[in-house]
Amino acid sequence: MSIQVLPPEVVDQIAAGEVVERPAHLVKELVENSIDAGATRVHVEFFDGGRIVKVIDNGKGMAPEDLPKALERFATSKISKTDDLWKLRTFGFRGEALASIAAVSKLTLTSRREGDEQAHQLISEYGRKKDLDKVGGSQGTTILIENLFDNTPARLKFLKSDAAENTAIKTTLKAMALSHYNVEFRIQENGKLASFWPACKNRKDRVEQILEIKPLFVGEATRENVRAYAVFADPHNVAKTAKNIWLFAQNRWIQDRSLQAAVNEAYRSLLMHGEYPIAVVWVEVDPDCVDVNIHPTKSQVKFQEPSLAFRAVAGALRGTLEQAPWLAEGQRPRPPQPLADVSAADYSSTQGLPNFATTPMPKENLAFQDSSLSVTQFQKKEFSFPTSTVNEPKIDYQTLAQAAASREELATTPSSAPPEPEAPRGYWSSLEVLGQANLTYIVTQARDKIVFVDQHAAHERVVFEKLMNAWKGGKVDVQDFLFPLAIDMSPEKVEALLGIGKDVERLGVHIESLGPGTIGVKAAPLMIKESILSSVLDKMANEIVDQGGSYSLERVVGDICATMACHSVVRAGQALGMDQMKSLLRDMDMFPLSSFCPHGRPVSVEYPFYKLEKDFGRIV
Repeated sequence: MSIQVLPPEVVDQIAAGEVVERPAHLVKELVENSIDAGATRVHVEFFDGGRIVKVIDNGKGMAPEDLPKALERFATSKISKTDDLWKLRTFGFRGEALASIAAVSKLTLTSRREGDEQAHQLISEYGRKKDLDKVGGSQGTTILIENLFDNTPARLKFLKSDAAENTAIKTTLKAMALSHYNVEFRIQENGKLASFWPACKNRKDRVEQILEIKPLFVGEATRENVRAYAVFADPHNVAKTAKNIWLFAQNRWIQDRSLQAAVNEAYRSLLMHGEYPIAVVWVEVDPDCVDVNIHPTKSQVKFQEPSLAFRAVAGALRGTLEQAPWLAEGQRPRPPQPLADVSAADYSSTQGLPNFATTPMPKENLAFQDSSLSVTQFQKKEFSFPTSTVNEPKIDYQTLAQAAASREELATTPSSAPPEPEAPRGYWSSLEVLGQANLTYIVTQARDKIVFVDQHAAHERVVFEKLMNAWKGGKVDVQDFLFPLAIDMSPEKVEALLGIGKDVERLGVHIESLGPGTIGVKAAPLMIKESILSSVLDKMANEIVDQGGSYSLERVVGDICATMACHSVVRAGQALGMDQMKSLLRDMDMFPLSSFCPHGRPVSVEYPFYKLEKDFGRIV
C-alpha cells in the first residue's frame, strides 16, 4: 500500500470537519473576524438552521488583492511568526476558518476599505474561486454562506433539527455579545429580528441587557498574575442547569470544568441541590501564561497555573457574595464580634458534639450541673437556653474526663468578664416577634410585611458560621499524634499535598513526607475523626491541581461544620420562648448570609401586607 499526498479539496474538507463542526461554529468564526477587523456594529442573519448565514460588519475592510488570499489555507494577517502565538491580541490566528468554510459551501465575500471608491466581491463555490468583481457596498465586510455542507452529505446528516441549530447559533451570538460590550449586535432568524443589543458602557450593563436580570453584582480578584472579573446574580435568583454560567478567558468564550467548579464553589452553602448560579466570568492572564491553541474551535484553553485561575474566579464571586449586597442598607449585618478564646471545656450539647459560643456560659454550666448532660436527646417541648443567647456549639475538643477533672477549678474561678455592650439592632433583630407557628416557624412582622423564619435553618446558619470562623481563625484544638499517621497514596498526590502544606497547616492539619508514596499526618483537628483523614486528604489531592488545595480543604471542613450544625441546633417542633426567638434573630444579624441555611435552603419567607389586603378584598 503506497503513501499518497492528499489532494487539496480533500485536505480542505478534513479541515472543515474540525473547524466547522456545525453552523454555530461557522458563525463564531465569522463574527470573531469582524471583531478583529475593528467592527463596532455586527449584523447576523441566518436561515434554515444555519445552512444560510450572512454576517455584515463595519470594520476596516480588505484590499481587493487580499480577497483571494483570505480563502487560502493558513493565510492570515494576524500572526507572522511562531512567537506571535504567545502574544495573541486577536481571536483568529490560524488562517483556516474562511478556507474551511469555503470548502463546504458557496461563499460570497464582499469588502470595502475606507477611502476606496467601491467594494469588491469574490465568489467561491466549494473551494473554486471565481473572478473578482467590482460592486457597490459600504465600508466593512459582508460574508454570505449558502448551501452549507451540500457537497458533504455525510456531514449534513449529522446536523440536528433547524430549531436546535438555530438555538446553538443564538447561544453563540449571546456569548459573543457578552464578551464585547462595546459592539452593537443585530440578529435576524429566518427574516425576523431575534435580538438587538446596542453597545454598552461596561460589562455589567451588557450582562443585565442580555440576560435580562436585575440587579446583578460585580466582584473582582487577583491571584498573582491571574485576574478575574465576575458579574452575577444573588443566590435567590438561580437556574436549573449550568447553562447560565458563562466563562471567558482572554475574552474568548470557553468551556472549562475547573472554572465552572470554581463558580459553584463560590456559592457553596448558598444553593440547594439542583440549583445553579447565574454568572458571567472573565479571566485575564499574561498572554504567555495561557495556551489558546489546543482545540480547533478555540473553545478550550490551558492555563500555565490552573489553580491560580480557580482561586481567582472563586475569590471574585465569594468576596462579594459574603457581603450580601442584595440586602437593603438597613438589612446589612453588623460586624461580627471578636471570636472568644476556645480553651474552656464545655459539652453541653447533645451527643458529645463540640460546642462554641461567643458569650460567656453561666458558671453553673461550666461546673457541669446542667441536667442536659445526662441525656442525648431533649424529649420535652420546653428547651432551656442561657438567657444571653440561644445555645450554640462551643468549639472544644477535650474529653469529658478532662472536663470532669477540672470541674472544681472552673466552678471556683470567679468570672471577670465585663458585661457586653448592647449591639446596634440589625435587620433580623428589628423584626417584631409575634410568636411561633407549628413549633417550627418564628412569626415576625416589619412595617410592610410578615416574615416567617425557619428556626432550625436560621440557627443552623448561625452555628455553621461560628464554627467556620473559629476554624479559619485558627481557634481550634489540634491533637498531636505520638507517631505520624501514615497514609499511602500515589507519588503525584503526595507531591500535590506537600506543595500546599502551609495552607493545610493553617487549617490545623500538619503533614510531612514519609516516602515517595506516603504522607504522614503529625497532627489534626479533633473535629475530624482519624478514620476519615485518609479519605479527606485523598480527595484533596485529586482536586489540588485544578482547584487549589485551600479551597478543597475548606469545602471538606464546611461539610463537616454543616453536619455538626445540623445535629446540634434547635429543631423543628421545638417550643421557644419570646426571649429565645429574639436572641436567635440578634445572632442572625452577625452574619450576612443568614438568609440561607448551610445547605442552601431559604431561612425566611415574606408575605407583604398588600397581598393580605388583596386576599381579604380590602384592595382590588
